[in-house]
Order: sequence, then C-alpha cells, then structure tokens
Amino acid sequence: MKFRTLIGAALCAAFAATAPAQAQNYKSEYKLSIVVGTSFPWGQGAEIWSKLVRERTDGRINIKVYPGTSLVQGDQTREFTAIRQGVIDMAVGSTINWSPQVKQLNLFSLPFLMPDYAAIDSLVQGEVGKEMFKYIEKAGVVPLAWGENGYRQLSNSKHEIKRPEDMKGLKLRVVGSPLYIDTFTALGANPTQMSWADAQPALASGAVDGQENPLSIYTGSKLYTVGQKYLTLWNYVADPLIFVVNREVWNSWSEKDREIVRQAALDAGKQEIVIARKGVTPEDPSLLKEIAGHGVTVTELSKADHEAFVAATKPVYDKWKKQIGEDLVSKAEKAIAARKQ
Repeated sequence: MKFRTLIGAALCAAFAATAPAQAQNYKSEYKLSIVVGTSFPWGQGAEIWSKLVRERTDGRINIKVYPGTSLVQGDQTREFTAIRQGVIDMAVGSTINWSPQVKQLNLFSLPFLMPDYAAIDSLVQGEVGKEMFKYIEKAGVVPLAWGENGYRQLSNSKHEIKRPEDMKGLKLRVVGSPLYIDTFTALGANPTQMSWADAQPALASGAVDGQENPLSIYTGSKLYTVGQKYLTLWNYVADPLIFVVNREVWNSWSEKDREIVRQAALDAGKQEIVIARKGVTPEDPSLLKEIAGHGVTVTELSKADHEAFVAATKPVYDKWKKQIGEDLVSKAEKAIAARKQ
C-alpha cells in the first residue's frame, strides 16, 4: 500500500514539473517597446497585439506597452540590441531604427525604390519579406509579422520645397542611419541625426528647420504648431514595421502559445496597416485635407520634379545597393516591377 502511495506521489510530482511548470516559468509581465505613443497607428498596432495575446492565452501572457523607447532611454537605435540582450521582451519596431544591426533592412530606405503601396506589399508580403525575416532571425530575434509606419514626407519651417535645389542649406532632423545622412547630403541639405524625443523640442526652438516622417506622425505630433508649415509629398521612402519577440522569451513559451502569439501578431499587423493608410491614399485624402486646414502649404511634386529628386539621389542608391547586397536589391526591384496594381 505504501509502495503504491509513493508511486502515486512521484507521478503527481512529475506531472507538476511538466505542464504547470511551463506556465510557472512565464513572466508576470512582458515588456513591449515602441518608439512613439500609443495614439499613433504604430502604437495602436502594439496595443492590438497585446490585447489579442492576453485574450487568446486567457491571461497567461500579459504584455505591457512601453512607448517612447523608454526601455532604452529614448535611444531608438539601441532598441534591437536591447531586444537581443533580453532588456526588451517584445517590440513593434521600425526597419530604419534596426538597420544599423541588420544592414539588409536598409533596403526599405533606398531613395525612391517603392513608388506606391502595391510596391511595399510586393516586398513585405513576398519572397523579399521572407528573406528579411531570415536575416532578423539570424541576428538573434524572432520576427512574426509586418506592420507599417508609412511613406515619409518632408516638412520644414522656411519655404516650399519642389525641387532638390530648394533643400540647399536646410538643417533637417533625420533618424540615426548613415543612409539618411547620405541621401539628404546629396540633396544639398544639412542632415542632423537625433532621436524623435529630442527632435520635437529642436523643431519648436528652431534648432532644426525641418524633418521627415509619415503623415500620421506629423499630425499626431501636431508639427504644424512648431513652425512646420511647408509639407512636401514626395514618397521617397516607406517605413515598414516588424513585430518581434526576444528569442529566449519565445523559447520559454509552449508551442501552443507561440502559435497564438504569432497569429495575434499577423492579425494585429493587418489591422495596423489599414489604420496607417487611412486618410493618406488617393482614394481617401482626408488626413491631407485636415493638414491643409491648419494653414499648411501642401506640395505635391510634378513628374518632372519627382524625376529631379530621383536623379539627385541615384548615386546614393547605387552606393547602398552594393552595401545592402546587390542580389537582394535586384530581387526587390524585380518584385516591384511585377507587382499587381
């Protein structure tokens, strides 16, 4: 009788050490990093992902969103390294900010590579997107889904910009990527790298003349209130986002929960892209109308003016094509050429 009791106790202990232990190893909270606030499409995507995961795992995985890259003191170029090191558990991050650690992500910052939303979709939803995920995985982070920050447009406080010569001497805030320094230098501007946290007071004080960002960031940050009264729509680069998880965190979850988190990221990414494109397409220009209503001069480039910008940045494109990888860039160019419009 005593023997059977001991066996039963051992079996119970073994069971307790497997199934429940998995949940016991889960953190009470997972830290999810984003650069901007939760009111922006980017932040809304993170919130949607967090909510879906919490609901679908019955609270086993609880995610808290940390805006303003607060987990790395606002330095967005350190975010990817912090994810890899485990300082950050999860993130919805920009391909621009992570390009110093994963050079292939510079593909999306090649000037005038992606002329329209169909071009963006042809890359991130196709073979190029799968290849990008392999590079990120190799760098030590688990990628799950794509989102979108949007086309980056140009604003300044000085004058209307229609052609490259209009940018001469303008001090413009850019993100911390050498490719952006090269692009704006080629256009005759004076590019200055700074975090987004530092950029807003710099614009307000006049320390910098302008900046480039998606319209959702421009309106959400109310940049028209800090002198940014001239806005040029040039669609020179777009900024895809990526939903990722730290590798050790990912491996700590059960296979079932990993699949839940992955599908939640895919669903959140799709919703976020819809939000990001709202009001900024030819079919729905409502955000542009709102911006113009604040007394902003909105400039759309003629075909000839657009080609002048393309020509001025062509040497930068060619230089960085070699650095990113000619095979990868050629694959992207072919996918865009074959896109459905």
